[in-house]
Amino acid sequence: MFSESTIDRSYIFAEINMNESISIIGAGIGGLTTALALKQSGYNATVYESAPQIKPVGAGIVMAGNAMQIYRKLGMQGKIEKAGNKISYLKMTDEKLQILSSIPLAGFEEKYGVSNIAIHRADLQTILAEEVGYENIQLGKRLTNIQNGENIQLTFEDRSVKNTKIVIGADGIHSIVRRQLFKPSVIRDTKQICWRGVLHTNLAEKYPHEAFEAWGRGKRFGFVRISAQTIYWFAVVNEGMETHMSLVELFQKFHPDICEMIAGTPNDQIYQNRLLDLKPFSQWHQNNICLLGDAAHATTPNLGQGACQAIEDAYVLGKLFKSGKTVNEIFAEYEKRRIKKAHFIVNTSWMMGKIPHIENATGVWFRNLLMKMIPDFVSKKQIQKVFDLESK
Repeated sequence: MFSESTIDRSYIFAEINMNESISIIGAGIGGLTTALALKQSGYNATVYESAPQIKPVGAGIVMAGNAMQIYRKLGMQGKIEKAGNKISYLKMTDEKLQILSSIPLAGFEEKYGVSNIAIHRADLQTILAEEVGYENIQLGKRLTNIQNGENIQLTFEDRSVKNTKIVIGADGIHSIVRRQLFKPSVIRDTKQICWRGVLHTNLAEKYPHEAFEAWGRGKRFGFVRISAQTIYWFAVVNEGMETHMSLVELFQKFHPDICEMIAGTPNDQIYQNRLLDLKPFSQWHQNNICLLGDAAHATTPNLGQGACQAIEDAYVLGKLFKSGKTVNEIFAEYEKRRIKKAHFIVNTSWMMGKIPHIENATGVWFRNLLMKMIPDFVSKKQIQKVFDLESK
């Protein structure tokens, strides 16, 4: 851990404009957006990514109104909209796609001046990488060790070493930066198993501008069109359900379109993982090192805000780097501005993840009834809380 005595604050401030003085660990959406925000604020950053190449793998993602507001400010709105698909309604349904709640997003589009965009994660990553510049991204650089001193020494799996002034850890829920330099954190397991898939299908024409989430007994299925002929879907079940059945069998009582989506997706386009999050903690920075995105506040996907909150982090950092403050002051202010909302998202998402996974038949009936009774303004108020930016 760093102490104030190990850091010459004036030296950091004087050297902050040096080329490659800022190192970002992780070329995910949060890391690349941070590099872009810093670039537009006049700072050069190098992004280190463990993967050997940025290639079209992964599933879909929805860039909600808060994220799209930031991309508009960064001049990226048009490119992202062109590569993705506008979402005009959020629909919660039962397993037969009978509506429990339908929220139109037109009012939010008018208020914030942006749409919610569903897009393939790889397409978004490519757009960001091109804007950052591949010359600023070093691939095949898996971080293994950080050594502090007058400079921070980064050691990678390929045995290469890099000295840097500033480190931004955007390396995910299992962050090496967090594990080596910060107090122990707690990764929480939801006891839910998730599959994600991408499917090229004519069914996409049937659901043009709607994001669906269908709730059953102890399981749910969501889907959204991400391009003219492509659907991104996810399936989540309570732990234990997956041991005796195939995925198609698990969802055989759901709407036939849902069964068709699962059955029609090639195995190499389906990704399975457990749903985890990071128990909220209060320290995201250590002098000239800070955590960002999932490394600081990993959340379950129930609000669709994991990447969106990393994007908010990135934008706040980009603005603060123009403030004339020292790096330590910038990171302290960033944490102060972002921590309340990020923790609200983590905690709300954790709670919301329990509701669709009730297994008792009576509980499911009562849950569905309540969903139909919730006034629209209650749901819209919650959405507005998510879409509002702390720093505009």
